This record gives sequence, structure tokens and C-alpha cells, in this order.
Amino acid sequence: MRLHDIAHARTGDKGDISNISVIAYDPVHWPLIRDLVTPDRVAAHFGSFSAKDVTRYELPQLHALNFVINGALTGGVTRSLALDAHGKCLASVLLDLEIPVAAKTSE
Repeated sequence: MRLHDIAHARTGDKGDISNISVIAYDPVHWPLIRDLVTPDRVAAHFGSFSAKDVTRYELPQLHALNFVINGALTGGVTRSLALDAHGKCLASVLLDLEIPVAAKTSE
């Protein structure tokens, strides 16, 4: 399954930093998201920045994770040559992260 099957995301950007929150649809999936959506996996999923550039904050009361990714926007909106330099689309990319079916909790 994909992360989007059990969570939704919100994102924002400022300069060269993307901020992505991943929020469980159902609290029952919070432990799965917390355990499997790590900074290393996020960095590997995007592939363009190292794990040291990904900082994760846990928000257990919201059943959410917040990732701050430095260097994600190739200099920021006004400096990048990318067609879509905004971090808004990065949430959709992150929600495509594969979650092992064996780790799926009962619904």
C-alpha cells in the first residue's frame, strides 16, 4: 500500500526549505506511520537530498509527523530554474511512499 492510503499531508515552503506534515486518517495507523516514515526513508524517497537535511518532528497528539527538509527547493522559488519550484507538490510525492503490506494494521 502507499502512504496516501492511511494518511494525508499538508505542506509549505519558505526559501529553500520545505515543510511537510503527514497526518494519519485514523489514529490506529499512527504507530505504523511513526515507525516506518523515517527521515532516512523520506530522504531516499525524494532522492535529491541527504538524510541529514531531513528533520522529523513527532506530534503524537495529532497523530502526525512534520518533516523539515533543507535544500529541497533548489534555492527557492525566486532562484530555481525548475518549472514548479514550490514545495506544495512534495506532499503528493511523499504520500506515494510505499508502506509494506506486512506492516499494515487491521482496520
